[in-house]
Amino acid sequence: MGTNAIISPTKDAPQPGQMNDIGFRVILIPVLGIVIPLVTRMIPHDKLTLWEIKFSYLYTIGIAWIIWHGNRYLLFTLRSYFNWFNHPMRKIGALLLVIPFFTVPISVLLLSGWYHIFLKGIVDWNVVFQSTLIILVAVIFIVHVYETVFLVKESESEMLRNTQLERARAEAALDALKNQIDPHFIFNSLNTLSHLIESAPVKARQFNDSMAEVYRYILQNKSRDLVQLREEMIFLDNYFGLLKIRFGTMIRFDPDIPDNALDEYLLPPISLQLLMENAIKHNEFSRQNVLVIELNLTGDALVFSNNITKKNQDRDSSGIGLNNLRDRYLMVTGMEISVTEENGVFSVRLPLLKLN
Repeated sequence: MGTNAIISPTKDAPQPGQMNDIGFRVILIPVLGIVIPLVTRMIPHDKLTLWEIKFSYLYTIGIAWIIWHGNRYLLFTLRSYFNWFNHPMRKIGALLLVIPFFTVPISVLLLSGWYHIFLKGIVDWNVVFQSTLIILVAVIFIVHVYETVFLVKESESEMLRNTQLERARAEAALDALKNQIDPHFIFNSLNTLSHLIESAPVKARQFNDSMAEVYRYILQNKSRDLVQLREEMIFLDNYFGLLKIRFGTMIRFDPDIPDNALDEYLLPPISLQLLMENAIKHNEFSRQNVLVIELNLTGDALVFSNNITKKNQDRDSSGIGLNNLRDRYLMVTGMEISVTEENGVFSVRLPLLKLN
């Protein structure tokens, strides 16, 4: 999954034109169109016929509709030019300038128009100005409600985008860590094969066949975040077989894991191979000083350990190393590995995920 697909700016951002405020408008426009003239006593019921009263309220509802949708259009238009997060003062200034300059003239014009239609042009300007003021206050309140809704939606969208971005970064980092395994393994395997071709051609053929089986496991599990402990142990046994071809009795591997536990746990693939490779690379060993690698299940964790006889000129690893394994393990499992070195023993504790 590409990062661009995850954080597309047009996918998750709230679009004003798509805001579902139909119910809001259907209820409040008629309410405002009726309540405001009732409060200001604009429509004299005793001077008008029943039909004139009905048409008067339809007219004032029409005023509410025009004022509402006109301001709604202006509000949505301003959103494309001003942003609360980047330029809050400009946004406030634009709202204070545009909203009253639309609402007041239109309200005065339409309200005075009602007097010309129903009361023969006898305009009560006090009522007109009072109604206009109430309309303006109502508009400001409604604009505030709209802006609050948009701010909430934008905040949620921003949080979602940030979460998706972090996830995309984590996935990209995890892919990068996984991709570093292959060249590291190839580099070391080819060096070993080159050495055996010159010193032991028969072993070189065995090594080549075994290496194909080991590399097949890497290719099959490269895209997986977790594998069963049994799968990883089979792979580790095959990998140790490659090492035995080269080093013979100079190394020993003593795993102590109950068979019934092999199908109960999960861990990131190729974790144990890295630790075994790390032990081989950084220690001196011989037939008299055997490198002993142990693997034990302690609680819900694997403890990988080996005796320490450090090389005099120990070069830094050219592969992902323990730090890379720690990062990959944390990303996949959410748990950290622990590394200790005491009493001549180097140990790495790998917490395992238990299958339900």
